[in-house]
Amino acid sequence: MKNVITDPKFGYKRIDPIPSVEEVEKYYKEDFYSEINPEFNDSSIETQLSDKYFFNSRWERIRQISELQLNDLSNKNLYDIGFGYAQALDYFHKLGMKCSGIEPSEEGVQYAKNIGLDNVKLAGIEDDESYKTDAKQDLVLLINVLEHLRTPFDTLVNVRNHLIAESGVLVIDVPNEFNDFQTVANKEYELNEWWITPPKHINYFTRKSLTHLLDMAGFDVFYAEASFPMEMFLLFGDQYVNNERLGSECHKKRVNFEMLMRKHGFDEKLNSLYQHLAEIELGRQITVYAKPKN
Repeated sequence: MKNVITDPKFGYKRIDPIPSVEEVEKYYKEDFYSEINPEFNDSSIETQLSDKYFFNSRWERIRQISELQLNDLSNKNLYDIGFGYAQALDYFHKLGMKCSGIEPSEEGVQYAKNIGLDNVKLAGIEDDESYKTDAKQDLVLLINVLEHLRTPFDTLVNVRNHLIAESGVLVIDVPNEFNDFQTVANKEYELNEWWITPPKHINYFTRKSLTHLLDMAGFDVFYAEASFPMEMFLLFGDQYVNNERLGSECHKKRVNFEMLMRKHGFDEKLNSLYQHLAEIELGRQITVYAKPKN
């Protein structure tokens, strides 16, 4: 039964009741990395390696925005919370950053160590001890993590109080759920709100609700971008939900669009488009950049 409410304290949408600790831990330790997402499983290492251009463009954009606040990133500290298969860690490590992080999956931690990332550990994301590090972090990543947590506010407070430097940057990337394109497609094709997937996704954010949560946790958002609005393909008639082949084709079209824009020198126009999409709360993902409040 999909019962979604607006959290009475924090204002974002979430599953009610919240899944138990045991249920969530079991899912991430046993099922998350073996599960196949019928649309586009961007958690699988095979997908990330075969689609290197797409993922590297995400990390490159994070680098660009972060450098506006932190200047040269080399030798600065980066901490990736829930790093999956460590592709962001690998990218920033090659830029000369001091990279570390936590991941609840043994598979992900072992993969990170196999590619030479030694300063990583197996730990629960909602474990207070995970945020006690030897040095304050200049750049903290929460990429596709906050939607999975039972207590996202507590995690943000831990980052604010124990992990991030006063001049540091926090980057959060989450699915942009209940957006207007989703809602229209859901009504037109009777898709049963396919994006609601407990215990995988517990929380459902918009730019506005995420900004509000960060404000409550002691952060100021200074920039936000959306990603390409994949649900627009549904409105074109490409009904990719539960159709892996069609979902992959739609994704490739999105990648080609971005690649050609960058190839021909329209990077800034593309960035401006995604910034404006974030303002009107459209786009498949929302990425926010925040700094600790003074």
